[in-house]
Amino acid sequence: MSLTKRQSGCKRQRGTSLLEVLITIIILAFGLLGLAGLQAKIQLAETESFQRAQAMLLLSDMVQRFSANSADAATYVAAAALVGTDDAPLGNCTGSGAARDVCEWRNALKGAGEKTGSANTGAMLGGRGCVTQVQVPDPSPGVCLPGVYRVTVVWQGLSPTAAPSLTCGQGAYDPDTTRRAMAALVTVGLPNCI
Repeated sequence: MSLTKRQSGCKRQRGTSLLEVLITIIILAFGLLGLAGLQAKIQLAETESFQRAQAMLLLSDMVQRFSANSADAATYVAAAALVGTDDAPLGNCTGSGAARDVCEWRNALKGAGEKTGSANTGAMLGGRGCVTQVQVPDPSPGVCLPGVYRVTVVWQGLSPTAAPSLTCGQGAYDPDTTRRAMAALVTVGLPNCI
């Protein structure tokens, strides 16, 4: 009698190991889906980080050029009100001073420094730059206010965030919450002020 009970107990347990394997496969599938989602987010963050690094290099380049040639501050403001993706095609930068600096910066914002085939790939997506005057210099005796200028680089981010308060490139990205911006202030002293 005990023999038949054991056989009937074995019959009831048939398929339980198959059920355990099925549950394990389902849990593993959810884990792999989570891993794939994490990989996609990592790739997005890596691209955003690369673009931010490129923007920092281009911003630093223009700030150094502006500081080295600060006597032509007004030329930078006039020539670089908004340059980059949407303006004139790549230029042959043959001028000198501020005009050459702005031309080379415009080409760099368009990614001319690196090419893949015939496409420019050396910059951010939709890179643009602006040079604006924040404070007008005042050499009046007793006042001596230096000129203050803002150099800004903007680009197209991959995911929406809060829209930056800087106006450079505003309305050029759809939606504006994908616009990223980075800026630096440059102060141009007055040599004759004491």
